[in-house]
Amino acid sequence: MKSVALTAYPRSAVRRKGVRSVRANGRVPAVVYGGQAKPETLEITLKEIEDLIHHSVSENVLVDLAVGGKKRLALVQEVQHHPLTQKVLHVDLHEVKEDEKVTIMAPVESTGEAVGVKTGGGTLEHVLFKLKVRALPKDLPEVITVDVSALEIGKSIHIGDIQAPSGVEILGDKKITVLSVAAPVTEAAEAAATEAAAGAAAQPEMIKEKKEEGAAGAAPAKDAKGGDKAAADKGGDKKAAEKKK
Repeated sequence: MKSVALTAYPRSAVRRKGVRSVRANGRVPAVVYGGQAKPETLEITLKEIEDLIHHSVSENVLVDLAVGGKKRLALVQEVQHHPLTQKVLHVDLHEVKEDEKVTIMAPVESTGEAVGVKTGGGTLEHVLFKLKVRALPKDLPEVITVDVSALEIGKSIHIGDIQAPSGVEILGDKKITVLSVAAPVTEAAEAAATEAAAGAAAQPEMIKEKKEEGAAGAAPAKDAKGGDKAAADKGGDKKAAEKKK
């Protein structure tokens, strides 16, 4: 990953009122941490950081950070955006060293048209959108590109199948699916799924009805049993009266 120049300025305003003042002056609050130095609060020109992000493939950007005449190599770790306007609100920077490997989450992009989609009418499913990778700062990829041209229906590309760029190590379970091609959904399959869903919804009602029928049939049996017992008691009383006579 090629580093890009970025100028920042020391920031003393850290509370809410101070942060508002920074933004009102066309700058963005930021912080840089990592390395030997303590975290330092900074501010960056809004236009400069937005142009930097706009011209980058992803928000994983390596910068030569210039602060007060000193330069520090850093990664753009996190960018906070306004939920509606998408305006940059805050930037986290992580200082790194040229000779030490770092770990980032690199976005995954597919290239080519899967044969299962082109000739079989299948659907390409993007399961994993980012991969954890480790490399020296200069070797970090902005994006991991995966060719899906040979992917057939029912087949998948797993983490272990992806060829990492030179100097890059892809981390994670090698069996995890990244991309796959699903079979086309037919009208018959949709109808079967609908019927199955309807049957599953109706099944509890049938069970409930059976339970209610069982409960209703149990009462007469109890009465009959009670009636037999009453008749037996009555017969015993009659025999006892005859013996007294």
